[in-house]
Amino acid sequence: MPGKAQKSSLIDQIVVIETNVDDQSAEITAWVMDQLLATGALDVFLTPILMKKGRPATKITVLSTIEQQSTLTQLLLQQSTTFGVRSYLVDRQKLSRDFIEVETEWGIVKAKRGFLNDSVTKIVPEYEDCRRLAEANQVPLRTVYETVIQEIKLDENQSIDS
Repeated sequence: MPGKAQKSSLIDQIVVIETNVDDQSAEITAWVMDQLLATGALDVFLTPILMKKGRPATKITVLSTIEQQSTLTQLLLQQSTTFGVRSYLVDRQKLSRDFIEVETEWGIVKAKRGFLNDSVTKIVPEYEDCRRLAEANQVPLRTVYETVIQEIKLDENQSIDS
């Protein structure tokens, strides 16, 4: 594993695009969500809400780069039942990150490390790698995740002791 990187948090601006829908099936909502992600949304999430007169609805929230805002807005307007969207610019602070490869008894897993003030604050194994190894080796997904974290901690302790 590489030595400690000189990293800090990053600040940028993104656009939040949102709309409420109360007349759209769950299947269409899931499809729209997939389309938004495939088109370049940074993230998409759904929130159950109650609208006027107690009507259940879903708030669709899209996180977007400024450059993708128009494209994603058009997709929402064309592919969902909404008649309009709201959007606003927000500041976003995120951890600097890098990726490492971790050797496990089942194969290699990529893991993302997050840095704040030059210190590792988070280590997250990549889901798709863990899922692939869990399925191929018929072990619980949780076991693969835990093993990756243990291997990283063991390797870091050996690096410190060297």
